[in-house]
Order: sequence, then C-alpha cells, then structure tokens
Amino acid sequence: MKLYRFLSDDDTSAFCHKVTAALNKGWALQGNPTYAFDTARGVMRCGQAVVKEVAGDYTADTKLGDH
Repeated sequence: MKLYRFLSDDDTSAFCHKVTAALNKGWALQGNPTYAFDTARGVMRCGQAVVKEVAGDYTADTKLGDH
C-alpha cells in the first residue's frame, strides 16, 4: 500500500528535522514544500507531503507515524 503524510510546523529547524526524520525512515518527498503566513500567530508555517510504499492493506486505523 502507499501511505501519504503531510508534515507541517513553524518555519524553524524543527520542521527540517521532522522532514529529515521521515526521509530517514524511508518516506519520500512528494511535490514541493508549501509556505504560508499564520496571521493569528505572526509566524511562517511550512508543509511537505511525503509518501511511502509498505506491505499490508490500508485501514483508517493505520498509524502513519509508525511506518
């Protein structure tokens, strides 16, 4: 099955570490990163989609972060 996750965080090194951790667990980047200004908090936010092929069948109970 193919899994999809969308990672997001403030535009800090924490976001880069989150994406790097996913890549090192076998996830692959899907598309370009996105950026948006959070007016309520006054910060830039980043997002990046990642995908991964794993064995098994998808269910709504699949824990994406466990893969």
